[in-house]
Amino acid sequence: MTLTTRTVTWDEASARRMRRQFLTEPAQAGTPVADVVATMLGAHAQVLSAAEVSVGVRAVAVTRLDVRAALWGEEEPASLVKTHGPRGTIHLLPVRELPLWTAALTAIPSGRSPLPPDTRLSDEQADEVVAAIADALDGTLLTIDELHDEVMARTGPWAGDLVMPAFQGMWPRWRQVMHRAGLRGALCFGPNRGRRVTYTRPPRFEPLAPDEAAADLVRRYLRAYGPATPQHFAKWAAAPRGWAVALFSALAAAGGIEEVDFAGVGPAWVAAGDTEFPDEPVRGVRLLPYFDAYGIAAQPRETLFPGPAYERALAGGQAGNHPVLLLDGVVAGVWHQRRQGRRTTVTVEPLRRLTAAEERGLAAQVERVGEILEAVPELVVGKVTAGPHA
Repeated sequence: MTLTTRTVTWDEASARRMRRQFLTEPAQAGTPVADVVATMLGAHAQVLSAAEVSVGVRAVAVTRLDVRAALWGEEEPASLVKTHGPRGTIHLLPVRELPLWTAALTAIPSGRSPLPPDTRLSDEQADEVVAAIADALDGTLLTIDELHDEVMARTGPWAGDLVMPAFQGMWPRWRQVMHRAGLRGALCFGPNRGRRVTYTRPPRFEPLAPDEAAADLVRRYLRAYGPATPQHFAKWAAAPRGWAVALFSALAAAGGIEEVDFAGVGPAWVAAGDTEFPDEPVRGVRLLPYFDAYGIAAQPRETLFPGPAYERALAGGQAGNHPVLLLDGVVAGVWHQRRQGRRTTVTVEPLRRLTAAEERGLAAQVERVGEILEAVPELVVGKVTAGPHA
């Protein structure tokens, strides 16, 4: 007996992804901000205002203050943490999911350090620095200079050697493992002290077993962004392709994921039993900010960024460097917002002529961006002159 493999079209995949991402219909008022972030598998937060827009466009009535309250509010325990997440980049992650994220991300094999051998930390030194960071940040907020002093007091002179090239000088040796401290749950970001960044330690937790966490992350990725291949997952997670292929194979053998035929891609995977897709294609206008999770994770990228969008909205094939205009689930333009006081000018550059309905949808999206940022928006349709990640 020959089993028939389910065929999934791009329209079906796009419609399901956007529905699960709260991009078809935003989450209802009162939905916890952390729940929205969980569906995204983290909100990229190198620029916090971009993370605020990512969350806000997915949830009714949520503003930047709601996101910040979930991060650093004083009335209730924080439900979000700003730390190193997928690809080692800064993300907002739910506090309750730190046992999963820390175990899964540290299970991903790391590549060889690009630093010269005499600059690197040994494994023992790296562990000592991470432990020193965790101890120094326990129950307090420290700037980078204050953290430096505390790390030096707990390690040795070798940690302070100025050996790492930085923007305007050299950084001490210990700073090469700050991201590792974040991935291990020893460090996260605190609220700024004026213009100065602070760091603290997230709530204590017990990580999951690495193999269990990595498998769970694959299944969650497939539910959010599947169908997908091991190569798609490896790109999203910045993981070695061979490791991802082996992980998918093990999950398939154990019945945790199943194969489908993804039109235009070929064999791809979904979580076991998760083979229902919407009948109707996605419609409408959406504005997504810098490094929005959907634009980075949804594959194949050539279909999400069709035709001229691939050249205009990507930077050398890399997603996220431009905020994007989605029309019917695919990228069809870029945009940029410039704030001055209580007002923000939102310039949108469509790559094709908009219909009257799309123009109305765009205006509504711009109004929503203004609400999220607590600013009065002005829509300008025209050329975006700002460069990538401006």
